[in-house]
Amino acid sequence: MTQTTADSPARRQRAQIKERTLRTDQWWRYPLITFIIFTAFLVYATWAIFDTDYFVSPYHAPFASPCLATSCPPESRLFGFAPFGDWYTLPPGLLILGLPAGFRFTCYYYRKAYYRGFWLSPPACGVNEPHSKYTGESRFPLILQNVHRYFFYAAIVVGLVLAIDAVKALIGNPTGLGTWILIANAVLINLYTLSCHSCRHITAGRLNHFSKHPVRYRAWGFVSKLNAKHQELALISMFSVMGADLYVRLVAKGIINFPFA
Repeated sequence: MTQTTADSPARRQRAQIKERTLRTDQWWRYPLITFIIFTAFLVYATWAIFDTDYFVSPYHAPFASPCLATSCPPESRLFGFAPFGDWYTLPPGLLILGLPAGFRFTCYYYRKAYYRGFWLSPPACGVNEPHSKYTGESRFPLILQNVHRYFFYAAIVVGLVLAIDAVKALIGNPTGLGTWILIANAVLINLYTLSCHSCRHITAGRLNHFSKHPVRYRAWGFVSKLNAKHQELALISMFSVMGADLYVRLVAKGIINFPFA
């Protein structure tokens, strides 16, 4: 009987299976649905960036908040802050959407989702991928995924801005449906941000003795519970921010004009 060692050629080679996969379930549904949903979100986001109906007092569309130029309506500016002055006349979303987009694009869940749905790398567990070699995230451009923790800091700021927008809507129109849509979206966006793996690590991931840091330990426990729902929060918050943004724009266009809108 011939034995193979860990370094033998037989051990280093992959099993030669002609079939793409031995799975008999509908494994293709997940990457297909992911591709459709993410493509729809990207199409909407592209349209929203260039749409000019992003504000109707007291509602501010999330994809255009904060507005950082004097070309924006005065009420839409965050505490009147307009660092880009009057020279910037392009849509406000171009200035800030890169931050939440970068956070989601480098998010662990989204990486898994679009690697499977768009790049088929791999399309599913136990399914052969069409690529001839695998280098992981060790080379450019995927090595840039490591900036995720820095996008996390930016996402915290964006979440706070959306929370401020929700409070302003609550003060301006406490009975409006749009107010409660913005509040729900702000809650979901901030829960998704806090459920991030980077947040869990920053909270107490490097501590050796939890007993010496009881406050950080409690915070870590809370974030860990959110982290267990990270995938669900990522998807729900994606739909909530798109829905809230669309609602505000429809109100601003006059398409939605029923009482208590």
